[in-house]
Amino acid sequence: MEALLPGLSLLLVLLEAGWGNGVGAAWAVSPGSCKHVQSTADCTGRWLSSVPGNLQGDIEELLLNDNTIQVLGHASLLPYPQLKHLSMSKNRLKLIEPGAFLGSQGLHVLSLADNLLFTNYSQTAAALSALPALRTLDLSGNCLTEDMLSVLLLNLPSLESLSVARNIIMRLDSSVFTNLTQLLELNLEKNYIFEIDQAFEGLQKLQRLNIAYNYMPCIVDFGLTQLKVLNVSHNIIEWFLAFESDDLFELEVLDLSHNRLLFFPVLPRQSKLHSLLLKDNEMSFYQRLPNGTSLADVTVQFLIIDGNSTNITTVNLWDEVCYSNLSSLRLLDMSQNQFWYLPEGFLAKMPSLTHLKLNQNCLETFHLSEEDPLAVLTDLDLSQNQLVELQVGAGAILPSLQLFNLSTNRLRVLPAEVFTYTRKITTVDLSRNRLDLCPQQAVASEAESPPCVDIRGIETLSRLYLAGCGLRGLDGQPFRGTSLTHLDLSDNQQALSGDPGWLQDLAATLRVLSLRNTSFSSSVVDFSALQSLVALDLSGNSLTALPGTLSAVKLRSLDLRDNCLPALPTDVARTPLVRSLQELYLSRNPYNCCTLGWWESLQRVEQLRVPDGREVTCSYDSRTLSARALPETVLRACRWKVANLALLYLVLALPTCLTLLVAFAVVFLMLKQKLLKMLKSRCGASSPY
Repeated sequence: MEALLPGLSLLLVLLEAGWGNGVGAAWAVSPGSCKHVQSTADCTGRWLSSVPGNLQGDIEELLLNDNTIQVLGHASLLPYPQLKHLSMSKNRLKLIEPGAFLGSQGLHVLSLADNLLFTNYSQTAAALSALPALRTLDLSGNCLTEDMLSVLLLNLPSLESLSVARNIIMRLDSSVFTNLTQLLELNLEKNYIFEIDQAFEGLQKLQRLNIAYNYMPCIVDFGLTQLKVLNVSHNIIEWFLAFESDDLFELEVLDLSHNRLLFFPVLPRQSKLHSLLLKDNEMSFYQRLPNGTSLADVTVQFLIIDGNSTNITTVNLWDEVCYSNLSSLRLLDMSQNQFWYLPEGFLAKMPSLTHLKLNQNCLETFHLSEEDPLAVLTDLDLSQNQLVELQVGAGAILPSLQLFNLSTNRLRVLPAEVFTYTRKITTVDLSRNRLDLCPQQAVASEAESPPCVDIRGIETLSRLYLAGCGLRGLDGQPFRGTSLTHLDLSDNQQALSGDPGWLQDLAATLRVLSLRNTSFSSSVVDFSALQSLVALDLSGNSLTALPGTLSAVKLRSLDLRDNCLPALPTDVARTPLVRSLQELYLSRNPYNCCTLGWWESLQRVEQLRVPDGREVTCSYDSRTLSARALPETVLRACRWKVANLALLYLVLALPTCLTLLVAFAVVFLMLKQKLLKMLKSRCGASSPY
């Protein structure tokens, strides 16, 4: 056997390298290794070292991805004159010989991503020049520089889509994309680009440009009026300044997220912008400082010398007036910045706004005035700020609002007007604010009543999140008039300390309930009334037994993690609860390894899934073991322990029974004579007739 190993290793090397015309080469180009579906031949991942030569001659699409092809010869594609789509990504392609595409003049799509084309790029460029109908070209991941790229693209005027992502391009100028007059889409992401000098000026039809994950420090005089989508996320951009012009820009989507922007971008005055993404920058407004200082009147003078004329222009240093027309903007994402206020009238310029994300900033107040009606806003996210006050002016009614996220702030109360006219609100997240729900328990006087949030009567509200709010009981029907389907009360230690009557108002609609870490006990809540409940989270409590009222509820998901359960009922697998369950979480409980009969029965329930089954452990003799793989020694010891326990009970019970029997016999013998005399005295006298 050992003597065969060197020969076998050599054969594998030959097959991988594609040497010779023997067995290895014949196997590598075997047409039987490819899949044919209509006009497509799929030869992906077949360890081919060359293009198969005897596939169906009328194929239009050939997939050769993930093989070991190094050279595309001049005759490789001659058998397939109708080829329109060729994909050779993830090979070892170093050379495409001139003339390789002479027989494939109708090729529209060519993918050469993740190869080694930098080695012979000039010869490959000559081969590509013979493709007059090529529309889509992917050269990603080929270690190409900008000089190599300009050569490869020199004679491809028909290109409409080009991807050169994941190369080593550093600088772009007007010579790189010369003659690509039909180009519509260009992908340059994940290169090392730090400078662009009029590289796109000749691309008059370019609509989608992706320069994400590069090293651009700024964008100044942006003037690509025909561009519709621009992605420059994940760069190091500090400034974005559009060309100052009244021309209409076709720009619809601008992604500047994950950069180092210091100021709100200077956008085109006229555009069709509907999505502006500014997440994860360092932006703020500077006219007002947190210490109360105002810079509104600070001015700066510019001396402009043009030939013999001299002009002095005075402007406000921190002019926060937005001169761009943002009437078509629908999505504005300003999350993860340093905003602590919004300028007056800022949102008034966005009447079409439907999604506004201001989470993870430094906002202390948020003011909705009559000037900022936001009539079509559906999603407002103010989470993870420092909000202590939410101000709502008359007329700011948010009639279309559906999702309102105020979690992780410092709110104690919400203005009553917030939900007065929000006739479509479905989701409110108030988690991690120190607040209570109205009404509170009666106090000595109304003036002493603590602040609270009133959600009663919001008929459209279906999802309410109150995790970590420090709720002090839920007395007084705080959910009356709502139709909640999802309610999260987790991390509220005193939420269940009051009257549990609040459940009655939700009995008909509640489907998902979270009582995680609420000091829940089985006697507090009666689940039998919640017939619509399908998901229940009881994790992080101190339960020692499964609540009995759960047996009548047809749950699909139940979370019992992080409790004090030593075991579940032995017949749990036969209960109506488990018959309806589809998902059950059980880990991090102190189960006893010798009472795991319930665990084994749960394993046999077909529809039941235990996602954390690998984490379920039990204790035996001061050891923590996996419930899924108990050692045989432990199982044997548990059986002996049960048998010994039964024997112990028998040994203890037998002397007791014998003692009682002997005592009874002794008492009977001692009282025998007296009992007989008593019977005779009562039964021996004659009866009169």
